Amino acid sequence: MFNLDSFINEYVIKRERSMFIDDVNDHEGKLRERIENKSVLVIGGAGSIGSAFIRAILPFDPSELVIVDTNENALTELTRYLRSETDLSAHVPPVYLPYPMDYSSVTFARMFRCHARGDKRGGFDIVANFSAHKHVRSEKDIFSVEALLRNNVINAKSLLDLLEEYPPELYFCVSTDKAANPVNIMGASKRIMEDLIFSYSDSFPVKTARFANVAFSNGSLPAGFLERIAKRQPLSAPSDVKRYFVSPEESGQICMLSAMLGDNRNIFFPKLAEASMTSFDRIAEDLLKSMGYDIYRCESDAEAIEKAAEWTEGKPYPVHFAPSDTSGEKPYEEFYIEGEAVDFERFASLGVITGKKAPDRKEAVRLIDRLNAAFSEPECSKGDIVKLIEDYLPSFEHIETGKSLDGKM
Repeated sequence: MFNLDSFINEYVIKRERSMFIDDVNDHEGKLRERIENKSVLVIGGAGSIGSAFIRAILPFDPSELVIVDTNENALTELTRYLRSETDLSAHVPPVYLPYPMDYSSVTFARMFRCHARGDKRGGFDIVANFSAHKHVRSEKDIFSVEALLRNNVINAKSLLDLLEEYPPELYFCVSTDKAANPVNIMGASKRIMEDLIFSYSDSFPVKTARFANVAFSNGSLPAGFLERIAKRQPLSAPSDVKRYFVSPEESGQICMLSAMLGDNRNIFFPKLAEASMTSFDRIAEDLLKSMGYDIYRCESDAEAIEKAAEWTEGKPYPVHFAPSDTSGEKPYEEFYIEGEAVDFERFASLGVITGKKAPDRKEAVRLIDRLNAAFSEPECSKGDIVKLIEDYLPSFEHIETGKSLDGKM
């Protein structure tokens, strides 16, 4: 039978065990000290990375776990999983509250302020935020761009203001490798987010992590391969895009290590060699072969759709691989940029960007005000928003082709 975890280990990350497990084991005492008997709030906790973070911290026995996510069904499934999993069920704390709500809502703010933290009222010991628009496809027009920037930047400020009222012991917010020299609005939003969260670092410790694609995460292209095969639809992938990958388990461990062991304003990233990168078309090929299928290469999406309509078991599976031609696709990946101080010695599997100064909050707030003003204008365009971001990030070079991933299979 096909086993996804085994496939990821063998063909995607090419590791039999987590590359971060030695760092987890070496710092087990410190991790327990930071997590045990602490109240933990995980925002966006029902997603791929957020739920992996929860699975990573539960064995260290927090006293409370509150999970906020807008996906009610995913929250339900996460709860069923945690309650049913042998290694985790005994560690689910007595106070376990999954809330289907938006972290920018008045309901969330009221819950946050009313939460009892020991003899204190309001807030949590540990706050981790995984709520984010993470796809390049989330910038096809002005409305999708607005939704992306509100979630990743504008609403994040409201959360940070709330945290400043009730400072946690630590705040973690996930970033992305695409924040280094961004070429798309999603990556730029994460780079701005880094400045924004660090501007609050004098009020409470703030940490983040830039890391690679999470193999078969929700909504990812590889996860889409499984959906297409289940529905007997063709596979499509770029033939010229290589990316770094980590497993779902590894994604949770990166975030836990960064949140619990990082210093204020540290940015963690995995030590991945360039040779470890793989392409999406190779993943598709290996996946089909692992499932026992031969491959039929088509010259277009249309041909692949036609072949899939007449496909039956035993025949080669139709695929269409072609060079990428959509907006915002970076031809290479990087975790840090020239001028950033990097410590490669502290951890066996992780590099740490250090020495980041607390940015001027006024500059980030000024950008947010300008974005809000732009979005209120009926004639505001995606190009207008790109210009505002370029004014804030002079190194931002948006790759615009006029084509979106939503125009592809």
